[in-house]
Amino acid sequence: MFLFESIPWYSALMWVAVVVGLMALNELARLSRWAGLALFVALPLVLTVFVWPSTAGDGSSTGTWFHWVKVYSALAGCIGFMAIRYIPRFAKNRYWLMFPAAILAINIAEAVIRDFQVTSMDGMVDGVMMVGGPWNVMNGVAGILNLVTICGWAGIIISQDKKKDMVWPDMLWFWIVAYDLWNFAYVYNAVGDHSFYAGAALLISCTIPAFFIKKGAWLQFRAQTLAFWMMFTMAVPSFVSDSTFAVESSHNPTALFTVSAISLVANVAVAVYQVHRIVTRRKNPLKDELYTDLPAYQKVLAANSPAVPEVKASEVALAS
Repeated sequence: MFLFESIPWYSALMWVAVVVGLMALNELARLSRWAGLALFVALPLVLTVFVWPSTAGDGSSTGTWFHWVKVYSALAGCIGFMAIRYIPRFAKNRYWLMFPAAILAINIAEAVIRDFQVTSMDGMVDGVMMVGGPWNVMNGVAGILNLVTICGWAGIIISQDKKKDMVWPDMLWFWIVAYDLWNFAYVYNAVGDHSFYAGAALLISCTIPAFFIKKGAWLQFRAQTLAFWMMFTMAVPSFVSDSTFAVESSHNPTALFTVSAISLVANVAVAVYQVHRIVTRRKNPLKDELYTDLPAYQKVLAANSPAVPEVKASEVALAS
């Protein structure tokens, strides 16, 4: 195949199982603050002390600085988002509302740095086959564009249902698609033999619920599914590299170039569109929400804003 060597039927089934499993864990984490604390605080503490030192040490495919930073930054995002979701004064504090954008930017920046690092790598590095080239630079630029087009964090709200999801109305589908294309290209470039699961399955597991279960909550779902995946791969690194279900990248330069080119084109398009709106509508991207007039934004806002109480007929008559 073009992107991968071969995908046997049992690996395809496992891919579906990974997507469903991550989506199920994401739904579990949405249930309550206690579920979140158990999954994102208690469980990682146990794994940090008793599991990861032996499974994700030097020489393992998850023993690099990037994997350790990634798991803790994903967990920090989950915990910070929980604070915004469950502590009302945080949800109303403009400085706390900068946290989601900051943690997202940091995660993108980590990957961009790694993409540029891989440019000069060739052969086995930390148990992973690297094929560096200009595609890493292309996708690094795409990642920078994706980072600078993060906008509208001041408009983050908490849903009014029992789940109390962190909803970001200005983070619309076109930015999410551009992110997914960039992130898949990054994983394909930097850890290609992991990309069947850590790229495609992981991204799908948060994008499906963000598009069809709870629109506007993509970042919360992304952080949660990423944290679950990183905790699992740090504990069982052989799953994506040496197990029966492992799927190897083709390591084809044409494939590497193609996915990075698609990523770059998509992110250039989003950046151009955003600049156009900033200029023509005189918006300040550091303060303003940019897409408030779009139906997709308005639908998310209407679904998550506090209900306006009905006015009784007697009150109307009295007012008259």
